[in-house]
Amino acid sequence: MDTEHLLDEITAHQQVERVLDGYFAAAKERAERISPSYLSLWEALEKSTAGGKRLRPRIVMTAYTHLGGRDIAAAARVGAAFELLHTALIVHDDVIDLDFVRRGQDNVPGVYRRRAEASGEAPETARHRGLSVGIIAGDLALSGAFRMLDSVTTDPFTRDTLAGILDDAVFASAAGELIDVDFSFEPGAPPVGDILDMERLKTAVYSFEAPLRAGAVLAGAGPEAVAALGRFGRDTGIAYQVVDDLLGVFGNESATGKSSMGDLREGKRTVLIAYAAQSPFWAELSGIIGRPDMDTADADRARKILVDCGARDYAQNLAADYAASARSHLDCAELPAGLAAMLDAVVSSSVNRGR
Repeated sequence: MDTEHLLDEITAHQQVERVLDGYFAAAKERAERISPSYLSLWEALEKSTAGGKRLRPRIVMTAYTHLGGRDIAAAARVGAAFELLHTALIVHDDVIDLDFVRRGQDNVPGVYRRRAEASGEAPETARHRGLSVGIIAGDLALSGAFRMLDSVTTDPFTRDTLAGILDDAVFASAAGELIDVDFSFEPGAPPVGDILDMERLKTAVYSFEAPLRAGAVLAGAGPEAVAALGRFGRDTGIAYQVVDDLLGVFGNESATGKSSMGDLREGKRTVLIAYAAQSPFWAELSGIIGRPDMDTADADRARKILVDCGARDYAQNLAADYAASARSHLDCAELPAGLAAMLDAVVSSSVNRGR
C-alpha cells in the first residue's frame, strides 16, 4: 500500500471512532434527561460496540479511498452506519440464540441478566429481563444506523442509493436469520447449498457486499465497479462464514472469544453438519449434537466424526474455492490495482483466521 492510502486509512479509522463516540455521547445525553436506567442501557450498548475489529467501516473506507473519494468525514458516517447495523444484528442474534456472552464478556442481555440476579430475581425472571433489554438495545442500534446514514453530506441521489443498499442489507439479513431459525426446527440437516444461501443472506450481504457497494457509490464509481465489488463481497462473505463455522467447532477459544462447544451443543446447521448428514456417520453424530447436556467428551467425539467423515476437509476446501472465486471478480478494468491488492488481503485474512 502506498503512503498516501496508508495515511488515508489511519485517518479514516480515527474518524469513524470519533463519529461513533459522538453518536453515543449525544444519545447518552438524551437518555440521561429521561432516566438513569435509560442512560445505563445506552452505556451497555456503547460498551458492546467496543473491542470489535470495525471490519465493515474498514471495508467501506477501503473501497471509498481507493476509488478516489476524498470526503473522509462523509465516508466515516457511512462506515459508522454499518457498524451500528452490525451491533444491532449481533445483539438480536444473541437474543435469538439465548447467548449471554460475546467476546468473552457479558453482552447486553448478559449484563441485565446478571443485574437482575444480583437484585434477587429468580433465574428465569433474570433471563427474561436480559433478553428483553437485548431486543430494545438492538432496536436502538438499528434505528441509529439509518439515522447515521441520513446524516451523510452528499447529493440526494447518492443518499437515496445508499439508503437502498442499507435497506437491502437489513432485508437480506432478516431473511437469513429466519431461515437459520427454521433450520433449527428441522429434524435433519438441509443441503449444503441451502446452508450457503442462508449464510450469504445472514452475513455476507451486510458484512461485505453492502459496505463495498456503499463505499463505491459514495466515491462516485461506475456501475461495473459497484457490481464487481458486490460479487467479490458475496463470495468473500460466504468464505468468511464457512471459516466461522469451522472455528465454531475446531477453533481455539482463547483466540476466537467463543465456546468451541456452543455450535455443537446447539446443533447448529452449518456446512460441516450438512456434509456429515449425507455420510454413514450421521446416525451417531445426530445423537450427540443438539443436546444441552453435551459434555467435553461428547464434543471431542463429535469433532472426531466431523474429521473422519471428511466434513472438516470439505469445509476448508469450500472456503478456499469461494476465496478463489472472490479474487476472480477483482479482474475488472474499473477497479484500481491498489484496491484489488487491498481486497486480496481482505480475502486472505478472512480465510486464514485462527491459523
